[in-house]
Amino acid sequence: MAIQGALPVEFGTVFPHGAFALGVEAVTNFETKRPEVDREAGLPLWAVEVIDADPNARGRAKSVKVKVAAEVCPVLPDEVAGLPFRPVEFEGMTVMPYVDDSGRRPRVAYSLRARGIKAPGAGGRRAAKDA
Repeated sequence: MAIQGALPVEFGTVFPHGAFALGVEAVTNFETKRPEVDREAGLPLWAVEVIDADPNARGRAKSVKVKVAAEVCPVLPDEVAGLPFRPVEFEGMTVMPYVDDSGRRPRVAYSLRARGIKAPGAGGRRAAKDA
């Protein structure tokens, strides 16, 4: 099969109405209590908590985490006056479907990753501090 691993996807396909970042935290391995490392890049993983700006998004789809591999904590874009959240766009996004069987019945869920974070409409990458 030609498709192996995560599927590349455009930011606008995942978040057609945009997205707002709430914060960033290191991804920690539950068992070892050590920072999780991206297998491909060999860099620490960071989870950016995101609110989907789609007015029809509900429940689990409203708030998601996008993982970013970076040497240091990714820098979120500056706040926009009058907004309680920071509008963001992700660069180099991928999606990995999987079966979540932790609930009453199994469902298809998606793991989102990105190479970088930027302000909407910004050209440059803001993947990490001092990067």
